[in-house]
Amino acid sequence: MADIAEINRVMTTGEVAKYCGVSFRTVIRWIERGHLNAYKLPGRGDNRVQMADFMLFLKQNKMPVPDELKHIEAVGVAAKRVLIVEDDDIMACAIEFLLEQAGYETKIAVDGFQAGAMLGTFKPDVMTLDMMLPGMSGVEVLTFIRGMSEFNELGILVVSGSVRDEHDRYMAAGASDVLAKPFENITLVDKVESLLAKR
Repeated sequence: MADIAEINRVMTTGEVAKYCGVSFRTVIRWIERGHLNAYKLPGRGDNRVQMADFMLFLKQNKMPVPDELKHIEAVGVAAKRVLIVEDDDIMACAIEFLLEQAGYETKIAVDGFQAGAMLGTFKPDVMTLDMMLPGMSGVEVLTFIRGMSEFNELGILVVSGSVRDEHDRYMAAGASDVLAKPFENITLVDKVESLLAKR
């Protein structure tokens, strides 16, 4: 039975290409198009792929699991969960689409009260949080969540148009990272991936 170290093992794009029987450039295209989650090594630009992301990629694209990885498949690799806290329907759906395309399981909360209720039922790995919410402000949501010990490690990505002016305030209130609206699609996915890597 595969242990957690095997599921978290990191592979080069060359290894992914060998497992899939494709060229190195094909794997690069999968990464560039957002089909396969990867991250770049600092200072070098080389891509690395976590085994969990690779197994999820195979499952989503109905590709066969190589024989030497069958023991990892047996463990099962659950999709990471992201709770999207956003009251603007268009923005919420855009974030949901991007993250689901990247392989994440998502749910949307339209205000802080709903988000608080969904923390216990959905159990997200990461939360994206708009700061201009009805009823309970984003800062109040941050303060509420960080006041509960069971969610101290939850990655919270603030996604807001006011980030440039309020960056320090949001970080002090408990944000793990911030992203200004409007944003590049790949930047959102990269920041969520970065928060997951720190868990």
